[in-house]
Parts: sequence; C-alpha cells; structure tokens
Amino acid sequence: MCGIAGILPAVDEKLFKKGLDAIAHRGPDGFGIWKETDDSIMLGHRRLAILDLSDKGKQPMLLEKYVISFNGEIYNFIELKNELKQKGYHFLTESDTEVIVAAFDAWGHACLQKFNGMWAFAIWNRENKTLFISRDRFGKKPLFYSFTKAHFVFASEMKAITPFFKSINTSNDFGWCKENVFLYEATAKTLIEGISRFPAASYAYFNVGDTKINPIVFYNPLDFVQPTTLGYVAQVEKFRETFIDACAIRMRSDVPIGTALSGGLDSSAVISTIAYIDKHIKSERISHDWQHAFVACFEGSFLDERKYAKQVVDHLAIPATYLEIDPISGIEDLMNDLYYFEELYITSPIPMMRTYSAIKKQGVTVSIDGHGADEMMSGYGTDMLEALLDAGINVKAIADIIRTYRDYRNIPPADWTIKNSWNTYATTIGGKLPGTSSKAAFYLRSLVNIQQPRYRAHPALGYLNNVLYDLFHKSVLPTLLRNYDRYAMANGVEIRMPFMDHRLVEFAFSIPWSSKIKNGFTKSIIRDATAPFMPASIAWRKSKIGFNTPIVEWLKGPWKNYFLDHIASSNFLQCDLIDHKAVKQKVEKVIFNETATWAEGEEAWYAMQPYFWQQGFFNRIKAAQ
Repeated sequence: MCGIAGILPAVDEKLFKKGLDAIAHRGPDGFGIWKETDDSIMLGHRRLAILDLSDKGKQPMLLEKYVISFNGEIYNFIELKNELKQKGYHFLTESDTEVIVAAFDAWGHACLQKFNGMWAFAIWNRENKTLFISRDRFGKKPLFYSFTKAHFVFASEMKAITPFFKSINTSNDFGWCKENVFLYEATAKTLIEGISRFPAASYAYFNVGDTKINPIVFYNPLDFVQPTTLGYVAQVEKFRETFIDACAIRMRSDVPIGTALSGGLDSSAVISTIAYIDKHIKSERISHDWQHAFVACFEGSFLDERKYAKQVVDHLAIPATYLEIDPISGIEDLMNDLYYFEELYITSPIPMMRTYSAIKKQGVTVSIDGHGADEMMSGYGTDMLEALLDAGINVKAIADIIRTYRDYRNIPPADWTIKNSWNTYATTIGGKLPGTSSKAAFYLRSLVNIQQPRYRAHPALGYLNNVLYDLFHKSVLPTLLRNYDRYAMANGVEIRMPFMDHRLVEFAFSIPWSSKIKNGFTKSIIRDATAPFMPASIAWRKSKIGFNTPIVEWLKGPWKNYFLDHIASSNFLQCDLIDHKAVKQKVEKVIFNETATWAEGEEAWYAMQPYFWQQGFFNRIKAAQ
C-alpha cells in the first residue's frame, strides 16, 4: 500500500517531487523517483513497507526491461510466484511487486484475472516504450490522471497532479457531484477541472505521444453470476470456507496487523475468523501478531458500541484499545483532514481519521476490516423490501421479510398488525408494478402472479440482488471504499477487506435473496457461516448502528462556536459553492432547535461541506502551486 505518480514525458525532478511529496502520507517509509534515459517518462513512489521490508522492496522497481510503481497488495502472490517458478521465472525479492511484473511478462494483461487483491499500478516497458496501467476489480485503490498541454500525468490522489497545472479550478461537474454524492465515485467525474478518475476493473496501454487514453474493462462481475444449485447448508459451508481463505491470505504481512472493531457482525466476524485461523489453519507468510482490536468510542452517545466490542475481545481473550473520539481536537484538525480527504461526503471524517491515526500510533500498519458485507448481503435493511418482489405470493416468505423489516425498524410486535404487513407489502410492490393504481388492482395481479419485469443488471439477479448490485458496484460501496482509503492512508495505514474478495462477491450475487434474509435476520449466510467463531450475542445481534459522527450532540455542544464563527465569516460569505442563506439556516436549525433530528444534523454538515472543502482542500492546493 503506497502512493504512486508518473508523468510522460519527464519533467524537472524538483517539480515532480513536489507532486510526489503531496502524497507522502500514503508512504511514510520512503520514496523513489526513476527517469527513463531519454526523458520519455518519470515514475515516482511513496512507500508503506508491509511485505519485504528490505531495500529490495523499494520502488519504482526495475526488473530487466520493466519498471513498476505499485500501490496495493496482491494477496495470492505466493501461489502465483510458485506457478511462475514452474514457468522458469526467478525472483530476487520477497515482495508481491516483483510477482506482478513476472505475471505481466508471462500473461500480458490476462494476468489481472489471476490477481486476488487491490491495486493501482503502472508498468513501463523500456523496450517498446509502452506504459501499462490498471486498477483493481472494485476500485479499492485510487488512480487519477490528466492531460496537460504537454504531458500525461497520473497519481494516487488529485493533489499530486495539480502542481503540474497552470491554474486550478473547480470542475464543471462540481454541482452534479455535490447533488449526487453517492454516485460520482463510480464515474470519471472529479471535483477539479482537468482531472479524471481511471475506472475500476480496467487497464490501458499508453504510448509516448498519445493524446488520449482508452481504458478497457477486464472484469465484469455479472459474467460470474451463476445461480447456485446448492442447498442453504452447503452454501453456508462454501461461504465459510472461502471467507476463511480470504482472511488467511489477507493476514500475509511482515508487520503487525489489527482490526477496527465496532462490535457489529462484520468486523466481529473478521477478527473472530482471524483468531480461528491463527489456531487452526496453516498458511504461509501470515502474521501471528494480530491481537490488536481498536474500538472507536463516543461516551454518552447512542453511537458508542464498546459494550458489544468488549464481548468479542473477551470471547477471544485478547486486549482492546478503546479510543475516545475527542470532538474538540477533531474539529481543530478538520481542515487538515479535508486536505487529505479531497472529496465530498455526507458526514464528518473526524472519527474515522482519529481511529486510524491511533491505530498507526500503536504500531499497527495493517487493519483488516469488515467493509463490503452490508452492500452485498442487505445489511442496511432499507433495501430488504425489494425481496417482496422475489417472494411473489409466497405467504411464508412474505411473512419472514415483513418480520425482518419490522425487527430492523425496532417496531414491537404489539404495535404491528396484519394490516401493517399488507399495507407494507401492497405499497412497496404496488409502486413497482406498472398499471397498479390501487391496492385492489395490486392484490388481483398478485393472485394471478402477473408482474411486469423491471430493469435488472442481469437476468439471473433477483430483485433484491439487483438493488444490492447497484449499492455494491455503482453507488454506496465505491464511495465508502474511496472514503476509507483516504481515512487510513492519511495516517499511513492499509485497510484489507476479506468480504471484498472477488470469490466471495461472485458467490454472494449467485445465491438467492432467501440466503440473505432468513428467519428474521439480514445477512443470514454470514451469521451462520461465522457464528462458530464468535459470541452468539454478536452473531445474532439485530441492532445496527454504523460508524458515524454524533453530529447533533456535537453541533449543539463542542462544535457550536466553531460552526457559528464560520457561518459569520467573510470567507463563508465569499464562497461561491454554496447558498449562504440556506446553509446558515440549516446549521442554526440544528444548533438552536432542541428537537433537531439526526437527519437534520447530517443535512447541516453536508450543506457546509462545499465550503469546508474549499477552505481545507481547494485553497491549500492553489496556495501550493
């Protein structure tokens, strides 16, 4: 995990280093710059040393006719290395970087299909003067690029590209991105004019002198959707087996590893499975220094989950570090956090930034976390009613979905009647079916099971899986992956995500909705697969809180004066990215209204975001030119 940069043709090294230094936080363990003898290209790298800590692992790495700058991890590098040795390749390092180059030499861009990992890398072929760049299947590692008047430049973050601009401006897409905060990450759109986002699951060849780049998709998850014929018990076994391996290969590290533990199902499943692997599974190169659980705490807030996390660490008999998130020190560092973050989002980055900062300070460089499970297994609960379309007129299935929904919304059975169930069913499904203008019409059409098909990403996906596919690949998850890359890498920490193993993802979209919502629970297959490793109280916990900011409490308390000072400032009034009057009203509504809701708090924060983004990020990169 590192930061990369490159430019064709080469420029003055001091200017290039200025861009590379802007992402020094991504690689605090060293840097390297390499320039081709004919000045056709310059590559740079900021190193976060995790595999092969020796100087042999430094980058850019020169290997015969290739030079590589790589950000990420290839978790199955040992297996690939053994396969390549059978083909006659020899290796000089213990790194995964060298394996990437050998794989590319052996299989060309087809090597990407063999990688299990996360990556953004550039490989320069010194013989034919061709650059090959690629980004991983799900876009876990960032990659931006730009064409200036005389150069093609790329880097892990936008701030490493802007030193090569004559002027820096917000993009024409800024307004659209602001209104579609969960959509723009999966597009080429960015917040800075002249910078584009290289797409996930893609590669491109680039030759000196080219004036455009043509990414080619190498992976489409829909190609791997094959509705399973396995029964539920066999599905659970397959999921468990794959998840164990996904965790094991992500434990490969030459530095200590840990987990950001919330006490929710997903992060608890990860650390509990790691503990199981350490005791029962032999796997090459795994770190046995994993007993580091970090729990973000919010004293007095409903967001505080330490009591659940404590149940997990007590069950595993390991220590935990409880991190009290201080809103005062957090708000003092907000502008710096936003500089590292670069993007817009609906909530404050402060708790997440402080968590990974504390993880790093405790000597842990790799955090194996639970991201990805909610989006592929209906963990948010709000999408579960889509399964009613899959259930059709199966009364038992309908009842299970309604019960799960009721429990998720924390509605007592005594307050929920059969009429509520029918109304939920009718209004949910009726609104999806063309021509269903009344409940009576809906009931009639349900009885004869005449349903108009809606758009689906793939014919094999059911209605619930179709919605989850969108969350996973196009909206929520790409945004969260971007966010957590910034939160962690701002502090020199790498996040690994077992649930994001492409084998698990493909399997998750090949199982039916009824394997995800069952017996009153969401994410059923995860619970059944990992329950043997963790406390039952956590495996079957229904409440979901989420890692967030206690925004209303903090706006009314420790952040009150900070926000009031900003909305009264000249900088605020001069900001051309916001509606000053509307933003001011939203903020004051939360601060001075005793009954302000969570939604109003988030709305107030997000209304301020473009202004804070301008102050913390945009103005700083302009000043650095």
